[in-house]
Amino acid sequence: MPASAPPPAEPPPPPQTQPDSTAHTVCIESLAEDGEVEAGATPTRTSAMGTVSWGTATLVGVFAGLLYGGSKEANASVSKDAEVMLKMGSTTDKREQYRLMRDAMEKRFIRVAKGSLIGGVRLGMFTATFFGIQNLLIENRGVHDAFNIAGAGSATAAAFGLILPGSLIWRARNVLVGSALGAGVCFPLGWIQLKLAEKANLEMAKSKSADLVGEQSNQSGVGAAIERLEGSLQK
Repeated sequence: MPASAPPPAEPPPPPQTQPDSTAHTVCIESLAEDGEVEAGATPTRTSAMGTVSWGTATLVGVFAGLLYGGSKEANASVSKDAEVMLKMGSTTDKREQYRLMRDAMEKRFIRVAKGSLIGGVRLGMFTATFFGIQNLLIENRGVHDAFNIAGAGSATAAAFGLILPGSLIWRARNVLVGSALGAGVCFPLGWIQLKLAEKANLEMAKSKSADLVGEQSNQSGVGAAIERLEGSLQK
């Protein structure tokens, strides 16, 4: 009698997936690495925190300068309007009063418009120079830290001190004073800005990781319910 063939081997049971207890920690670490900085420094410009677009910053500076210059000239023209009112009260001719009022309004409009344009150009140039130098330092150094902000502030203040009217000695003094003041003011402000940006990014990473963990738990709960339903149907 021929020997019977051995029975076919049963396929191994599928491996059971066990919940990973470290999933939450891995999610937090992986998301935190995307915005991680070293004690006030970021590794690359693409992931640098606290940076502002050059065009956006320049546009905001121009509009802020327009508002500041216009409001400054409008406040300064109050005394001149008082003089015009005195002149109008000293005459009884309606035509003369109308002429004085029209001239006063025209001069006031010209002063406010001129002040707005000058303020917008000045503050826009200052903002564009500052953020342009800052982005250049980020490109060359490969990191974004408080030293980039201090260097940009120092160079910008020195450049504007150089173009101020005056003798060469006066301009040299303005350059030195502006450079020192720019670095001294911008360094602590830049450090605070980077710390706040770092904290905000870490909070965002934690919230994203919590959302991912919640989605994974919901998916696992739905999968378990489907498996239980399949088991009950097979029975």
